[in-house]
Amino acid sequence: MIKQNDISSLAHRFSVAPMMDWTDRHCRVFHRLMSRRARLYTEMLTTGAVIHGDRARLLGFDPSEHPVALQLGGSDPHDLATAATIGEDFGYDEINLNVGCPSDRVKDGRFGACLMAEPALVAEGVAAMKRVVKIPVTVKCRIGIDDQDPEIALDVLARGVVAAGADVLIVHARKAWLNGLSPKENRDIPPLDYDRVYRLKAAMPAVPVIINGGIADIAEAKQHLAHVDGVMLGRAAYQDPWRLLAVDSELFGESAPHATMKDVFAAMMPYIEAQLAKGTRLHAVTRHFVGAFHAVPGARAFRRHLAENGVRSGAGADVLRDAIALVGERVPASIAA
Repeated sequence: MIKQNDISSLAHRFSVAPMMDWTDRHCRVFHRLMSRRARLYTEMLTTGAVIHGDRARLLGFDPSEHPVALQLGGSDPHDLATAATIGEDFGYDEINLNVGCPSDRVKDGRFGACLMAEPALVAEGVAAMKRVVKIPVTVKCRIGIDDQDPEIALDVLARGVVAAGADVLIVHARKAWLNGLSPKENRDIPPLDYDRVYRLKAAMPAVPVIINGGIADIAEAKQHLAHVDGVMLGRAAYQDPWRLLAVDSELFGESAPHATMKDVFAAMMPYIEAQLAKGTRLHAVTRHFVGAFHAVPGARAFRRHLAENGVRSGAGADVLRDAIALVGERVPASIAA
């Protein structure tokens, strides 16, 4: 078992990436039931939404989600500081600044990956947040954008934000091409350069560096941990959530909170029933379950039953129970992979 004499050294050893339209509060509760140790992140929220929007709806989360981080999108240091304070007051364990999202909407708002071109502004934003919150402030970035040289761009950004007080750097090991590629294409087409992230860690050994991008499973995560301090999984964790059942045992030497996906769903039922009682539609929760039984007999029937019945007005927890009953007991052979 990994010792916990310095828990901060393990805080970011494994995390699930912030993903727009995916890692909402229901998704995060689901993921927490598979790993006590994974660090969870919200979808990116703009500073404007946090400051002026419906905070209870946007920022509320279940206590079981801890440790959970709030990811912010923005570039104005004053607004970032205000939003970070609000996030800390809501009980988040970390404030993360998005310097990696390549969408046009983000670029037009002067936040996300386009800020790779303005490292001094990013550092100013980090410093502003550090002055007003006690929780960690972290930065998630790309290795560069467009025609930038990643050897220079990443180093300049990293050193600037660390000097400003950033506690952790999370690096998506691809460039973002803001001119010429769509957000979807930016997730796959720019080549991965894990070695560039390894070199960053070697150059800044005292700084926790987390690697993200294209990591398919826990076995790959373990390989990266020979070079960096932590690994962040995105689509692999969301599309095949059963992989998270191996996180605590494989990466922390501890038992998982539940042994099988059926156990996870049994534990999820009280949460679902409580949400339904508040008026939440069943599909808002079950849409995150599509990949839960990948490669298990009955998985297709499970997905079909939820797709056909979970979206109906008034659908209750019995819809999910009936869908689970269609699934066999076998655990995917690659669950620890």
